[in-house]
This record gives sequence, C-alpha cells and structure tokens, in this order.
Amino acid sequence: MRAKAADMHGKDCVKVAVRVRPFNKRERDAGSRCIISMASSIITIQDPRSAQTRRSFCFDYAYWSHSGFTRDRSGLFLPEEEGGRYAGQASVFQDLGEGILHNALQGYNATLLAYGQTGSGKSYSMVGYGPNKGLVPTLCDRLFQAIKGNQDSRQCQVFFSMLEIYNEQVVDLLSRGSRALGGLRVREEQHRGFYVEGLRTVPCDSAQQVEQLMEQGTRSRTTAATHMNANSSRSHMLIILQLKQIFSKESITKQSNINLVDLAGSERQRASGLEADRLKEGTAINLSLTTLGNVISALADVAVGRKAVHIPYRVSVLTKLLQSALGGNSRTVMIATLSPADICYEESLSTLRYAERAKRIQNRAVVNESPTERLVKELKAENARLQHRLSRLGQEGRRADEETKEIRQLLTHNELQIRAIQTLWEQHLQEALKDWELQYASITQERRMMQMHPYILNINEDAQLSGVVKLFIPEGEWDIGLAESSPQSILIKGLGIQERHAAFRNEHRQVSLTPLAGSKVIVNGNPVSQTTELQHLDRLILGSNSTYLFIGYPSERGSDDWSRYDYDYFHSELAAAEGINLGETSAGSSQTDPSLLAVFYDYIKLMPMVAEANQMSQELNKGVIFKVEIKNLALSDSKGHDLEKEIVVRVTSLESKQVWVWSKAKFVNRKFLMEEIYQQHQGGEGLSMAAMPRDKDPFWDPLEPLLLGSAHLWLQSLAFRIPLEEQLEVLGSEGTEEAILQTQLVPCTSTGLPLGEEDILIDPSELLGRRLDFQLVLEQCCGLRWIKACRNRGVQISFRYFECSQPLYTPAVWHNVNPLLDHRFHFACLHSSQRLLDYLQNSALVLELWGLQEGCIELTTSMEGVKMTTEGIFIIDQSVAADTATVNLSSSMRALQEELEEVRSSNSSLKTENHSLREQLHTARNGAEGARGRSLRPSCDAEFARALKVFYHNMTSVRGQLQRLRRHMPSEESDQLGLRLFMDEQNRLLKDFSEQLELCVSALKQDVAAIVRRKRERSGIWS
Repeated sequence: MRAKAADMHGKDCVKVAVRVRPFNKRERDAGSRCIISMASSIITIQDPRSAQTRRSFCFDYAYWSHSGFTRDRSGLFLPEEEGGRYAGQASVFQDLGEGILHNALQGYNATLLAYGQTGSGKSYSMVGYGPNKGLVPTLCDRLFQAIKGNQDSRQCQVFFSMLEIYNEQVVDLLSRGSRALGGLRVREEQHRGFYVEGLRTVPCDSAQQVEQLMEQGTRSRTTAATHMNANSSRSHMLIILQLKQIFSKESITKQSNINLVDLAGSERQRASGLEADRLKEGTAINLSLTTLGNVISALADVAVGRKAVHIPYRVSVLTKLLQSALGGNSRTVMIATLSPADICYEESLSTLRYAERAKRIQNRAVVNESPTERLVKELKAENARLQHRLSRLGQEGRRADEETKEIRQLLTHNELQIRAIQTLWEQHLQEALKDWELQYASITQERRMMQMHPYILNINEDAQLSGVVKLFIPEGEWDIGLAESSPQSILIKGLGIQERHAAFRNEHRQVSLTPLAGSKVIVNGNPVSQTTELQHLDRLILGSNSTYLFIGYPSERGSDDWSRYDYDYFHSELAAAEGINLGETSAGSSQTDPSLLAVFYDYIKLMPMVAEANQMSQELNKGVIFKVEIKNLALSDSKGHDLEKEIVVRVTSLESKQVWVWSKAKFVNRKFLMEEIYQQHQGGEGLSMAAMPRDKDPFWDPLEPLLLGSAHLWLQSLAFRIPLEEQLEVLGSEGTEEAILQTQLVPCTSTGLPLGEEDILIDPSELLGRRLDFQLVLEQCCGLRWIKACRNRGVQISFRYFECSQPLYTPAVWHNVNPLLDHRFHFACLHSSQRLLDYLQNSALVLELWGLQEGCIELTTSMEGVKMTTEGIFIIDQSVAADTATVNLSSSMRALQEELEEVRSSNSSLKTENHSLREQLHTARNGAEGARGRSLRPSCDAEFARALKVFYHNMTSVRGQLQRLRRHMPSEESDQLGLRLFMDEQNRLLKDFSEQLELCVSALKQDVAAIVRRKRERSGIWS
C-alpha cells in the first residue's frame, strides 16, 4: 500500500516516508509476530508486552512492503493482486524519486536520507537487489533519460562523488591514491558552505558509468572495512550527483546537488544494557548520528516557533555536510525503514519518533546559479571594458603604447581563462572515459576468471558489501596472508592475519586449505589445524573475523544461491559449534521466546567483536582476554521464575587474574575506543601502550564486586514452624557450581531459643495475627571456585527478605576456599499477615554470592527502609509500625489495655466454666469413652507434626537430586559412545530420583495411616 498525505512539490518542509519490510529469515524462524499496522498514512506500533499499549504516527508517505507480494521469474517483486496494498520499488520511486528528479532539473538542491536500524531495509530501498532496483540506480537512469530528451534545449553535465564518514573521518571512495591519514578535511566557504577538500568528482555521461563508479566505491568501502577493522553499519555513505544545466539561448546556467545519504544503523541498546561508562562514548563513532538527532530536534523546535534555539551543525562532520539539506537550501526527503517484528520493538519505536521530529523541519530552497557561469560572464564583461579602453588609447597615439601592451596581456589571459573553463568539462569527461575503460576491462577479466577458477568471496555484515571482493585460486599452491613476497601469494588484510596465514592447494580440480603455525582458521564453524579439503559453499573465517565463502569450480556450482550464507549464518554456525543454538525446544515447538531470540542474536553479533578485541589485546600486549557470556542463563528469582537473560562480556587480566564483567553497551563502546588506539598504534601515532594513563585505557576498569551466582533457600517449612537444615549449591550464571553453602532456618522464640516439636503447626493459618520469630544461619561456604582460581580474593553473601528493597550483606571473608561464616540473622513478624504466609509458602530467599578482589570496595548494608529492634531483630512485616507505636503509648492507654485484659480474663473464665459443664454432660452420655478420646488428641497432633518434619527433611534430599538432574549435561566434546554413556547415567539418576520421591511420599502415607490407626484403636472404635 502506498499512502500519500501531501504533495511533494508544496512547501519546503522535509517530507518523511516510512516503509515496513517483510520478516527476514531469523524472524520467520523464531515465529515473530507483526506489531505494526498501517491505515492510509498512519502507522501504529503495538508494544509486544502489552496489547493495550499502542502508538500512532502520521507521515507524508507510508509504504506497506511486509506482505501481499509475489516474485516473478526474473526475481521482480510484484503485488499478489492488482491494486493490492504491497508497495514495490517502483511505487517508492514514483513518490520520492520523481520529486527529487523534478527538483534537481528545476535547479534546486535535493537530498534523500535513509534512516533505520541495520537490517531494516535501508540499503534495499536505496540501492536495491537484482531486478528490484532501488532509488539511486533508478534515479540515475531517469536523470540521463531526461538529459537525453532535453539535449536540444540545454547542455547538461553530471559529476559523481562518493564518500564515507566513519569515526568522524571522511574517506573518498573513488580516490585513486592512498588514503589521507585522518581522512579528508571539511572546509567552509561563504558561497559554497561546507565542502570536502580534495574530494574526487568524476564526470559521467551515462547511467552505466554511474553504476560502475558505485561498484568501484563499494569495493573500496569493503576493502577499507576489512583492512581497518571498521564496522560498516556504523558508517554513513554519501553519494553526491552534481547536475549543471547550461541554457545557451537564455544565457542561464542552473546547478543543483543531489545528495543521496545512507545513514549508519540506528541501533538502540536494550534497556537492560544501558549503564554509565567512565570512558564516555566519545568516541566519535556515534557522534554524527547523535548530533544529527540533536540538529533535527533543534530545527523541529524552531519550526514550532521557539526562539533562541542553537542548532549544532558544527559538532559533527555529517551535520556540516547536511546543513543545506536540513533547514537550508534544499528540498529534502527522509525514508525511514522499519522491521515489523516484535523483537525489534524498541528500535522501530525509536525510528518512528526520530522520523516524526524530522517532518517538522522547514527548508529554504532556491534555484542555484552556477559560480562558473557567473565567472565567465564577469570575464567577458571585463574584456569588453578592456576593448573599449584599447580603442580609446589607439586614438591617443604612441604615448599609450605601454598601457596598450598591458591591456592586451590582460585580454589574452582572460580569453585563456574563458577557454579553460569551457573546455574543462570535455577534458574531465575524456579522463573519466579512460578510467571507465580500464574498470570495464578489469570487470571483464574478473568475469572470465569466475568461469575458469574456484575462488573465495567476502561476506560482510552489510549485505551490500558482501560478494564484492573475489580472490581466485588457480591451479598450484598459493600462500594467503599479509605478505606478497612471491607471485604465488594471495593478499588479504585484517585482524589476526599473519604474514603467511594459510596455504591453498589446487590440484586435480580439488582445493584444500592448510593452516600455517599459529594461525586461526575456522571452516564451517569448526577450528581446523590440519589440511582440509574444501567443498563448494564452505564457510571460512580467517584470523579474528575475515569471513569468506568458498566457490568451487563452475561444474560444482549448479543453480546454488549463495546469498543465504550471510554474515549471521557464519556466526550462528560458529555459536552452534560452541553449544549456543536456537534449535527446536525440548517440547518440540518451533516457537522461540522473542526475548531469548534477541539474546541469541546479541550473542552472535558480539562473537566477532570479541574475537577482534582479543586480537587487538594480543597485538598491543595488553594481556587481557574477553569472553561472551549469557547472564542469568541458569538463574531464577525468588518465585522460581527465570530471570531475564542478557549478554555480558567477561574481561580477565592474564597476569593479575583481575576480572570485570561488562554489559553489551559498555563493551561495544570500549571496542570502538580500542580500535582508535589500535589504528594509531598501526600508524605509529599516539602514546606507547606503556605510557598510556590507566584511566584512559579502554582495556582497564576500576575493580568492582562481581556476582558469582545464587542459591535458593525455600521458606515453606517456616509456615509450619519446622526447622530446616540445607546444603545449597550456589549456581553461576551459566549453571556452573560455584560453591556449597551450609544454611539453617530455625523457628525460635523472641529471645532466640529454638522451638520444640510441640510447637510445629499442622495448619499455617494458625499463625495469622500471631508473632513469628526465626533465625537464618549461614554456617559455612565450601569449595569456592572463585578463591581456588586466585587466593587473594574474598566473598560476601547478600539477600533480600520479604518486602524490603535493601539487600543485607554478610561481612567479607578473604583468602579461604572453605570459609567459616557462622553468621545469624534474627527476623520477627509481630502480627503475621496472609501476605506473609503466602510469601513463606511460595517463595525462597535468594542468597547471592559476591566475589571481591584486592582493591575493590566491600559491599555494605544500607539501613534505609530496614526496621530493627534495639536487640538487633529485623522486622519483616509492615504492621510493625503499629506495634512500634504501641510501645510508645501513654500511661492512660496502657491503663485502658490493662482494664481490657481483665475483662478478657473474666470472659475466658466464663468460657472455661461453660466448657467444663459441657464436658460433664458429654461424660454423662458417653461414659469413659469420651475421656480417652480427649486425652489422645494432643498425642496424635505431636505424632503428626513429627511425621511432617521427617517428610520435609526427606524432600530436601529429593530437591537436591532434582537440581543434580537439571545440571547434568553432556560434554561438548562427547562422541556417540560418550552420549550413550551420558544417557545411561541420566536414566540411572532419573530412576534414583523417582525412587526417592516415591519412598518419601510412601513414608508420609504410612506414618499418617499409623497415626490414624492408633487413634482409632485407643478411642475404642476398633475392638
């Protein structure tokens, strides 16, 4: 569906279009749900966590490309039915591209901005794929068609430039020479505004030339991303088409710039990953996109009438170059692309908000007169004045000879300038045609090689950069690496690539790959160290993250489509080899929890970044290793519900054994800072690693306590006032056993004395309104893995109780693998409520184990909101406020209470007397039988309480067996025999568990039956 809310050629407001793409493969595999709907030009997004939470936005254009399409034989996407809601590439160009072209031909500057998260369809809308041509190639086709159709009335000149902004550095993607260190400079001129000094502009006279230049720029961008270890999703690409139209009859020249901007991915960090970092994300990697947002917000404020608003154009390179497009001399369109999947809700909502602000911006576009044409006019006018002076001097005689000679020199100089300006276009065009012929010859040679030899082609995170670099493997043996020492070598660059990294051998139409000593080579997700024969479409990762797809001989290729082997496929395969896989669930359902899917893709996204960080650490001699982990993978809350999972990075110093855990957001920020230092180091700039101040070092952080794991101490026994003694396994985030914690729950009196068996309750409701005291005893922590690994460490234990928001911490213990804690907490509830009983019966105390390192600050309990008596007893129910007030009652209130107690005592005496009379009456009716029955009840209750106590102790061991079953996992290296042994062991554990559970329940049944039998025998029911 194509919805249009305004005419493209109306006021000079920024026009905003939004396009919704289809689900991609990973979203389909996960069973993602569409959360975006569209009606006319209104887009509504629904919060997947709340069906009632919806946000609606209205834009100038709205395109539904999510569903309702089919693909013809040529690969072109078309609506399933004529007049359907699907908006294809042609529909988008008709609304947006036609307007941009019309404005450019009128002499206005025109700008198209593409905005959205990585993978949301920006590049598809801008460039397209196969027969589905995007806005840029279609615009070029139509531009040259328009030039050809109007060549009788005007002479047109088109210049093409292509640049990239990465980390605040401008890179000319069409440059012939080596790259300038630090990138090209952005300068400002009064008439031109901001421009890139030294940017190459190439004249073009056909759409084919433009297409070829785009391919050249894409190849340059791909090579740079590989060599500089740059993330293309964080870079902005600008294509600048300069159109000059010379109207000879009217003596008018119109000149316009068409800016086509593919902005960097607008990823928004998940809320759980946001945290402050001592090293600001200053780094210039996000500066341009952040500043662009600030500029758009400021211009939106200006549009609604706010005064004295500062617009920060000068803060970043991108906003300098886009100044005319935003609030200046340009007619501008923004296309925002969205993923409709529920797992992309945060990013899609952020994109919609960004686009909503942009549509408020107003520009001031004017028709542009060429500075070159004005110069020619000025030179011709000056020549006319000189000719007039010359004719006057000729009439005055010889005395003016010297002045006449000077004027003639000026005339000659001006004529040469005019001729140079007028012939500049032809000369440039001839030079460009020579370049184009060389490029065409190179492409022809490459295509010929593709039909003769196997090769490897690059796979990039940006799909537009994949398949650009092809490295051919002719017959013979070929070294691949940094060195070009011999003719039989293939040059590749990237992190972790050695001088001689590996060797290809192509013999008898079979290609094999042999890693050389110390090099990292991965084939189809598995590291290899021996010679490996390659098959068509094998996946290779060389060094840290140089990804290539092997293409076999033409006879092996058939009709295979290699496009499914994208960047995600490589790293999903690598994650699966490490045991991280999102296959079908154990229940056989193909549906995957969207939150789990988001974590999985965070994991595979961070894997290559972590590999690169490790390589930089190694080359810079930082002695730090990074590892991706899934936080809360095996942990649950006090109700037993799984905690929200997220990706973190564990950072370990090899020398000092110091450990840090960074969130995804913090690691991504730090990695870009590491890249800056690494590139300076490679270029011989910056401080040496030894001289770098520690507080500026992105590989280091101040030490903080680390959460090692947690254990659950279930509180159900307290509801029956049954003591509990447990040996708890402290499980780490990924399910590893970190320690054994010996604990007790002891129901007690207000003075701390343990209760006896006669105080055990059969019905927890008997506690309502009564006081409950108990002690939590933390006796000992055994087998601490944290301290085994390094003796100069310590631990603390924390927990939260009932409705108290502040955790309590035990004192720190250091340097001991099996520390004796012997720590007691006394808790009291003065008036037990139903809420407290529900908490005791359904919840656990989550005991968290914290790791300390030398130099970090120990954790301390904040007493804010914590209520304690003078004896050091923690009050665990809010009703304590009333009881505290009772302690401070005035003497008159106490007197009233005493009087009330006397009344209650008299009432109790009357009840006792009444009860006695009833007993006498009962005795008279039933004789001695009733007396025996009354004497049995206390005895039976005590026996039943003892049976319950035994049952709870037995269930403790059953719970331990269940935990062992949950942790029992096969080894990652297990072969078929190992898996068979694992299954045998698993069956044995299951059998033991079922037998223990059955014995436990059977013993309780037998005890209860025996108690009932004895009661009946004693009461004379059975004689």
